[in-house]
Amino acid sequence: MERPPSPRLIDPMLAKPADAPAAGPGWAFELKWDGVRAIASLDHGELRIASRSIANMEYGEDLFDDPELAELAGALAGRSAVFDGEIVALDDEGRPSFQALQPRMGLTKPDVIRRRMAEVPVTYVIFDLLWLDGESLLDVPYERRRELLSGLELEGDAYRAPGHHIGDGAEFLAAVQAQGLEGIVCKRLGGRYVPGRRSDDWLKVRARLRQELVIGGWMPGEGVRRSSVGSLLVGYWDATPRDAERLGQPQRLVYAGGVGTGFSDAMLTRLRELLEPLARPDSPFELGEDPQLKYKARARERGGLRWVEPVLVCEVEFTEWTREGTLRQPAFKGLRDDKDPRAVVREHA
Repeated sequence: MERPPSPRLIDPMLAKPADAPAAGPGWAFELKWDGVRAIASLDHGELRIASRSIANMEYGEDLFDDPELAELAGALAGRSAVFDGEIVALDDEGRPSFQALQPRMGLTKPDVIRRRMAEVPVTYVIFDLLWLDGESLLDVPYERRRELLSGLELEGDAYRAPGHHIGDGAEFLAAVQAQGLEGIVCKRLGGRYVPGRRSDDWLKVRARLRQELVIGGWMPGEGVRRSSVGSLLVGYWDATPRDAERLGQPQRLVYAGGVGTGFSDAMLTRLRELLEPLARPDSPFELGEDPQLKYKARARERGGLRWVEPVLVCEVEFTEWTREGTLRQPAFKGLRDDKDPRAVVREHA
C-alpha cells in the first residue's frame, strides 16, 4: 500500500512566554535557538522549507532554497517526514545569532545566494518530528516524538537534531545564561503537538529580554547618518487579530519607544530602501497623550519624523519596560520577515 504524502505545510506550535523555568517533574528543556523558525517537509526526495509566517504558510513560499539545506533530502533515503526546527547562523564567537543570519534572509538571486553561503553558512536545527512515513505524529507524546527523531540520526554539515535535557530547568537556564545564549524552551512530557496554537505545554524563558515589534516610523540620523536612518519608532498591537475579533474591537498599535543602536551600515541602507515606499502622512500609533514630543522637537531640526505603514517587523533586545510602557536601552537585532505583523503583541510584563 502506497504511503500518503507528507503534508506540505503545518502551522508550527508556539510557546508561551514565562519568567522562570517550569518546576517539578514532567518537563524537558531545550535551547531556544536565536534564528528563524521553519517547517521542513520531505517527500519522495523533494524538500520544502517554509517560514512560520501565516502569509508564507498560506501561499507555500519557501523560506530558504539553498543547496546546503537541500542536503537534508538525501539523509533519509526515500523516507518521508515533516520536521519543526530553526534555521540558524553563528556569530564570531560560535553562538547562534539572529543578527548573523540577516545577510542570508530574503535572497532570490542564485549568484548572491552562493556568495553568501560561503560568507554566512546556515544550519537547520531540528527539534521536533511531526510526520513520518505517511503517519501523523501530532498526537504522539513529546518524548516519543523526540525518540523517533533521535533514531533518524540526523547529523550533517547543514542540519542536525540536538538532544534535550530532563532535570533541573533553573540549572539549565543558568548554564545557558553563562554562555550568553538566548534562553530555553520548557516542554511538558506527554504533551501533544498543537499546530498554530500557543500552548501551556511549551514555555519559553529568555535569558535576555527580546521583543518583536512593528516599525511605525523613523527619524533621519545626524552627522554621517544624516541621509540614513537614525532611529526607528516601534510598537506592538494591544491584541491579536483573533482576540480583537472576539472582543469586538479593532486592534490598536501601542507606541513602545525609539530604537537607535545596533544597526550595521548594510542594514541602515536596507532599512531606508524598505521604509521609504511605506510612507504615510499620519501616525499609525493610537495614542491619547502624545509621548513623542521630544522626538518631534528634534525632528524639526533634523529634517522631520517619517511615519510608515506598520508592516515591517523587527526584533529588539532591551533591559526592561519603563513605567511609561517604553523600552529601556533598546538595541536593534534584525528584521523578521517570518512573522505576521498583525500578530505582534507585548510578551513581557
